[in-house]
Amino acid sequence: MKSSRRSFLKVAGVSALGTGLLKPVADLLAASGGHGEAPAEKVYKNEKALKAKQWAMVIDTRKFGSEKDLRPIIEACHKIHNVPSIDNKRHEIKWIWEEEFKHAFPDQELRFLPERIEHLPFLVFCNQCENPPCVRACPTKATFKRDDGIVLMDFHRCIGCRFCMAACPYGSRSFNFRDPRPFIKETNPKFPTRMKGVVEKCNFCEERLAVGQIPACVEASNGALVFGDLEDPESDVRKLLRENFTIRRKQALGTGPAIYYIV
Repeated sequence: MKSSRRSFLKVAGVSALGTGLLKPVADLLAASGGHGEAPAEKVYKNEKALKAKQWAMVIDTRKFGSEKDLRPIIEACHKIHNVPSIDNKRHEIKWIWEEEFKHAFPDQELRFLPERIEHLPFLVFCNQCENPPCVRACPTKATFKRDDGIVLMDFHRCIGCRFCMAACPYGSRSFNFRDPRPFIKETNPKFPTRMKGVVEKCNFCEERLAVGQIPACVEASNGALVFGDLEDPESDVRKLLRENFTIRRKQALGTGPAIYYIV
């Protein structure tokens, strides 16, 4: 009888303790949308932060003549984000890189391409999709989409399963098969370095947007890359889309890419 009473008191005590903890945990989850993430309204802590309903980018390919024109843009991105420079193609990490038209737009059935387009390298990176398949494939929520349309990576949550890489139809994600830190020429202390076994990709320079700065690639492009709010009719990107013919990568897949190319 004493044993039964002692067991009952133990269970009751644990239950009471658990009840006391449930409300704070429930409140936290409710504030975060149930996923343990920061509430949407707290994403922008800086008053100078650039905000949008749907960030998008327009790339004017007419302003590029050769690979040399793309190099400063790629270097600007990779330098501030501590992207390692690895010669082994199987291990290289790419946030932004160049592709030929036929590889960037395999669904564009243009039999006779203009010579300029045929030989012009195209900048490609994460398309920050409206319906990102990578987010649905990630089992740990390491990759997620923000309310402003940016698809981000939480490096600490990533378990290296690479499901997101398999789901991405654009090849926009890289996997750290080896420790990337020894391959970083000059580390930027303002952005975290990654570790072996983690997936990474372009983040639309969300850390710069948070302090009122435009993406590094846009800043280095001399006007060839234009960034803005797709939902704002008065934004620069909407103006370019009204006045120019644009294409997007693998549009038929229904992912809703936020990167537009003027050709």
